[in-house]
Amino acid sequence: MGKYESDVKRLLELVGGKANIQAVSHCMTRMRFVLIDPKKADEKAIEDLPSVKGTFTQAGQYQVIIGNDVAEFYNEFTAYAGIEGVSKDAVKAAAKTNQNMAQKIMGTLGEIFAPLIPALICGGLVLGFRNVIGEINFFNNGTQSLADVSQFWAGMYNFLWLIGEAVFHLLPVGIVWSITRKMGTTQILGIILGLTLVSSQLLNGFNVATTPASEIPVWDFGFAKVEMIGYQGQVIAAMMAGFVLVYLEKFFRKICPEVISMIVVPFCSLVPAVIIAHTVVGPIGWTIGNAIGNVVYAGLTSDFRFIFAAVFGLLYAPLVMTGLHHMTNAIDSQLLNTPAQSTILWPMIALSNIAQGSSVLAMSVLQKKNERAQQINVPACISCYLGVTEPALFGVNLKYVFPLVCGMIGSCIAAMISVGCGIEALSIGVGGLPGILSIKPEYWGLFLLAMAVAIVVPFVLTFLVGKIRLSKEDRFGRDNTDIPAETDSTTAAVSDVKELKAILDGKVMPIEEAPDDVFSQKIMGDGVAIEPSNTVVTAPADCDVSVVMADTGHACGLTLPNGLELLIHVGVDTVDMGGDGFRLLVNEGDHVKAGQPLIEFDPEKIKAAGHPCTTMLIVTAEGSASGIAMHSGMEAKAGETAVISWK
Repeated sequence: MGKYESDVKRLLELVGGKANIQAVSHCMTRMRFVLIDPKKADEKAIEDLPSVKGTFTQAGQYQVIIGNDVAEFYNEFTAYAGIEGVSKDAVKAAAKTNQNMAQKIMGTLGEIFAPLIPALICGGLVLGFRNVIGEINFFNNGTQSLADVSQFWAGMYNFLWLIGEAVFHLLPVGIVWSITRKMGTTQILGIILGLTLVSSQLLNGFNVATTPASEIPVWDFGFAKVEMIGYQGQVIAAMMAGFVLVYLEKFFRKICPEVISMIVVPFCSLVPAVIIAHTVVGPIGWTIGNAIGNVVYAGLTSDFRFIFAAVFGLLYAPLVMTGLHHMTNAIDSQLLNTPAQSTILWPMIALSNIAQGSSVLAMSVLQKKNERAQQINVPACISCYLGVTEPALFGVNLKYVFPLVCGMIGSCIAAMISVGCGIEALSIGVGGLPGILSIKPEYWGLFLLAMAVAIVVPFVLTFLVGKIRLSKEDRFGRDNTDIPAETDSTTAAVSDVKELKAILDGKVMPIEEAPDDVFSQKIMGDGVAIEPSNTVVTAPADCDVSVVMADTGHACGLTLPNGLELLIHVGVDTVDMGGDGFRLLVNEGDHVKAGQPLIEFDPEKIKAAGHPCTTMLIVTAEGSASGIAMHSGMEAKAGETAVISWK
């Protein structure tokens, strides 16, 4: 059959046979399987096959690393197994069927909130800074804030609310847009639906709890009245409304003739969705919120408040993710209006902020070498410690789940200390670490103890669990790449070349720092990684183009006259872009000169797709070269700076 006949037959047996394969595809280095029962795959035996360099599972796909010969291996495998290969997108779709309901829900939430994370982080930092300058009374014996004593800071305090309101009060707009984007329906309709949920014509959702029922405006249709309530900051109502719109649009697209779809589909989708959002989705959301608010108040005033504190501390973070936590503002306001003029609820909220921030801090330590993760971890942690948790919850803790749970445990213990010691706050609004300034001075010592628990417990738990649960991809660069292809060397005359020039302008790093475990562990071979500052990859020496990824254009394989084989891969996980942002400038079999352009890429498109631009140059076979050395730690100039040399 072919040179991989033995390994192909054995691999088919070890993955559970043809009957266990739901779909199979390949990229530049890996066979990508979707297995009906992943437990049937004998991982150890598969990794012992001569052709296999490693295996791992990600997003429901069982991936077998083959290397340069993956295309030939794949062809032999599918021919022997009698299986028709499918596209990588089809494999991803099939992989989702391997996920249980909880994984699917978490995956959906992650895909909805991922595009919103930059805005949440920015908004969180803005509100945290705004709290510091306008809500904390530093001056005149604790009676005035920085904004009270300075006109400049008063103006800044008011100005920053423009951003804070746009991010958090108008969050439903972003949520509904993201849902339509994910589901492939009309995004502008999603934006319009979101705007109808937060219109200025409506009573602001944050004011509903403190507004008498008789003063809530209504739409009067004669036979029925509908309350004109806004859903500022609400997550559940916005998500329900978004999915209503999506499925209405899909339904009308299916039944509507193409010739009139431009008119009928938007109208018949948007108008009913808005009506349902305000007559069904909204009231359900508020009913849930009121029920939770009543439970909180009853718990705070009962003989079981110690137990209630444990439950509240444990569940407050998930409430934030639903938007229902805003109901606690009304309860806090009511408590502040009692003769005691204090609240024991707000200290627990501040401690929950701290606990979730501490989980993110532990993740930041665990992922200190994962540059992409740190871009979210660091600002999310700062924001959380300043009292705004959404960036941390949606950007980090919910994504990995265990940091969320560890933070909830720490919050639970800290809340029991707070309520057990009777800690009271004189005001609300200042959360996170600055929250101590809202606590009655006589309780500062006890609150510091609770704060210490909220910092230490989540940090230690998250760190210990993360050491076990996080993969190397998560810790050192969680995206997986598809490595350049095989080199069927058509050897030219042996030359005297003893070095390879940089293929891009930019910073050269050791391959161990590559944001992908397959590269950083040198599974495919040793080499260097480059953070590019230009957009055209050039040949490192005179050589032959042995393999190209013609459909995606993101990688190629080269062979030098001395038999040295190279792999060039632009970006991390860029195979998923399907060629968008890449232009392959050579063909398989071409002979190229040193400095000749090979691949042109658009870094903005790569970054917009959520991938690093880090480009790898890997030696996959040494040929007749010996004593190969890698050179890194400098700024390189394409075609001039030597990055790999040999004797």
